[in-house]
Amino acid sequence: MLISEAQREVRTVFLGGFVGQAVSSALWLLSAAAATWGSPRRGIAILALGGALIFPTTQAVLRLMGRGASLSAGNPMGQLARQVAFMVPLNLLVVAGATLYRLNWFYPACMIVVGTHYLPFVFLYGMWQFWMLGGLLVAGGVVIGMYLSASFSLGGWVTGVFLLVFAFVGRSVARGGR
Repeated sequence: MLISEAQREVRTVFLGGFVGQAVSSALWLLSAAAATWGSPRRGIAILALGGALIFPTTQAVLRLMGRGASLSAGNPMGQLARQVAFMVPLNLLVVAGATLYRLNWFYPACMIVVGTHYLPFVFLYGMWQFWMLGGLLVAGGVVIGMYLSASFSLGGWVTGVFLLVFAFVGRSVARGGR
C-alpha cells in the first residue's frame, strides 16, 4: 500500500478527523462550562477523565453513523495512529506540573500538549490543515498562559471552538477527496 493510499483511507474512515474532533470539542466545551459555572476542579476532572473516552466514543459515533471505525489490516498508518494516541496521556505529567505551579495554566498547558499531538496528523491524514490546528492550539496555549491567565477557563473555551471549526474543515477536505 502506497503512503498516499494509506492516508486516503485514514481520511475516508475517520472523515478527515471530523468525528474525533467533534467529540473532543464537546468534551473541552463541557469541561470549560463546568470550570466556569462550577469549579476548576470539576473542569479538570472532566477533561482528564473524559480524554480517555475520546477514541472509544469516536469509534462508537462512527459505527452509529453506519461507517467502519478502523483501518484495514494492511494500512501502515494504524501503528502511527496508536503511537500518536499515547502522546497526550504521557504528557499529562507536564500538565500536572504546570497546574501545580499555577492553577490557571491547566488549560493552556493542555492546549500545548493537544496541539503538538495534532502535528503528526499532517502525515497520518495527509492533510496540511492539521499544521494550522496544531499551531493555533500551541500558540493559543502560550498566549493564554503568558498574557491571559487571569481567566481559568478561557483556554478550554478557545480549544473547544478551534476543534469544532477544524472538525468541519477536516470533513470538507475528506469529502473533497483531497
